[in-house]
Amino acid sequence: MKTKLLTLLIVLTSFTFQAQIKAPQPSPTSKVEQKIGLTDVTLEYSRPSMRGRTIYGDLVPYGKKWRTGANANTNITFSTDVVIGGKSLKKGTYAIYTIPNKSAWDVIFYNDAKNWGLPKEWDDKKVAVKTSIKTETMPFAFETFEMGFDNLADANHGSLFILWEKTLVSVKINVPTEKIAMESIDKVMAGPSGNDYFAAASYYSKSGKDLDQALTWVDEAVKMNPDAFWMTRQKSLIQAEMGDKKGAIATAKTSLEVAEKAGNADYVKMNKESIAEWSK
Repeated sequence: MKTKLLTLLIVLTSFTFQAQIKAPQPSPTSKVEQKIGLTDVTLEYSRPSMRGRTIYGDLVPYGKKWRTGANANTNITFSTDVVIGGKSLKKGTYAIYTIPNKSAWDVIFYNDAKNWGLPKEWDDKKVAVKTSIKTETMPFAFETFEMGFDNLADANHGSLFILWEKTLVSVKINVPTEKIAMESIDKVMAGPSGNDYFAAASYYSKSGKDLDQALTWVDEAVKMNPDAFWMTRQKSLIQAEMGDKKGAIATAKTSLEVAEKAGNADYVKMNKESIAEWSK
């Protein structure tokens, strides 16, 4: 019995030591976060090294799909829609696969980003964008595979580069910076929205702050959204809190009418109860 227990202890101790061992990976992972204009781009990939090997045309064959790096497939995430090679690419996460050739590469953005390397079964329907890029030859070899972003001077585009050995591939990414900026400017310059006024009025009312200011804001909200029965009800509550029960009843009746048209039983009930209470 003692022998068995001793054997079990040795096995468990050995397992514990193994679980605690930390060793460097031959192809370490890398994560690059880059803002291109107003688009957030995140790139995650693994970085193999040459180690005296011939890369393209040997370790990485020409004319065949490549995982573009090592280990799990390389993933890229866009926070907005972008345009690559004249083709629209929806915001989201994609795997990057490539087909290297001597003078040009096919760069593929693939919808399924959860594979380990290449998919077991390639599905052309999952190819979101495929673009062909001419290669550039560098004057000296780069030992470790590298990907990143360059050409960021213009806020409307940037480049994703792939660099290893003496080969450079640069993929232009157009981003909707101008569209986002103009929408933001138009929104701010137009002033607060009805929802902004409503949120501010609700906060002031519920936190016991300036009710006159709350009423001013909720009036603006109601003007912008006359069919928003919840906003009209909030106005009636503020009026009642200020002691204006006559005005509160009139406003509650408006909210009741709109809520009935919308078929919202909850607000119909609440308005009827408030009208009854304020009418006493």
